[in-house]
Amino acid sequence: MEILENFNLKHFNTFHVSAHGRYFVNATDLTCLRDALAFANKKEIPFMLIGQGSNLLFKEDYPGLIIEINVRGRKLIREDDDTYFVKARCGENWHAFVQWCLDNKFYGLENLSLIPGTIGAAPVQNIGAYGVELCDVMVSLDALEIATGELKTFTNAECDFSYRNSVFKQGLKDQYVIYSVTFGLSKKPVINIRYAALAKALEGMSLDALTPELVSKTVCDIRRSKLPNPQRLGNAGSFFWNPEISLENYTLLQEEHPGIVGYPTADKVKLAAAWLIEQAGWKGYREGDVGVHEDHALVLVNYGQATGAELVDLSRRIQASVKEKYGIELMPEVRII
Repeated sequence: MEILENFNLKHFNTFHVSAHGRYFVNATDLTCLRDALAFANKKEIPFMLIGQGSNLLFKEDYPGLIIEINVRGRKLIREDDDTYFVKARCGENWHAFVQWCLDNKFYGLENLSLIPGTIGAAPVQNIGAYGVELCDVMVSLDALEIATGELKTFTNAECDFSYRNSVFKQGLKDQYVIYSVTFGLSKKPVINIRYAALAKALEGMSLDALTPELVSKTVCDIRRSKLPNPQRLGNAGSFFWNPEISLENYTLLQEEHPGIVGYPTADKVKLAAAWLIEQAGWKGYREGDVGVHEDHALVLVNYGQATGAELVDLSRRIQASVKEKYGIELMPEVRII
């Protein structure tokens, strides 16, 4: 295991902001991961796990150990009459895994195409897009208990999934490292185009023409049309969660703001954070090298040499203005370090 010191993290976060980790290690297997955790414990320093840095914003240098999770591997482990059970390790690229599943006719992940990040990060916030969430297709996961170094299996129910949430962000936060995830994927195509933007993009298509591969391609096209490529323009996709409020509060807001955009869920209404930010006047805003993307108000961007602190300051000003105008508290989806 090679430990690097004073390591620049600019190429390990999709905002491309410069920040340094006191120590850095690339963990490529379970032994290396355990050794890295032991190193941090021995040094009595904090540690942080990163995959591809697609949901991170460093506002300052990190005083401990950065562990890059790079444990790879994916395989079919069993099947029954209707389902393929596929296991992938934490360092696998999420989108590459989705495409591999499609190539092998393992269906169910196509709506989650082109989501940035790794397998290991996906269960923590129960990633979701276009009408599908990770919890819909995950069977179980194996996680490394930090305190003991032992692997423990969690069922889907034990992960306590909810919207962009799991037990690993709540009661078990900072206690486990996701090591591998097992998915239950359909042998037969099940086309899910209930999500409005996806349905609109595919309207007019015959049922026979609709395939999982086409759904995946369409999702990719939609995402690319809305979100800037982080390789060209530093960003982490949607910066804020879409807030959920009660139906009663939504009705009151509608009276004052008739155009407000909301989507009913089981017992609440999910507001479109992008609409709130745009109406507050932030869409396309730029100051120096920080700004809000001109095509998508949910995306904060680094135009070149922005610092993490500058981006955090911009996010807080946006929060304050939305709070003042609508009484709505926007919460960052991006992890601020």
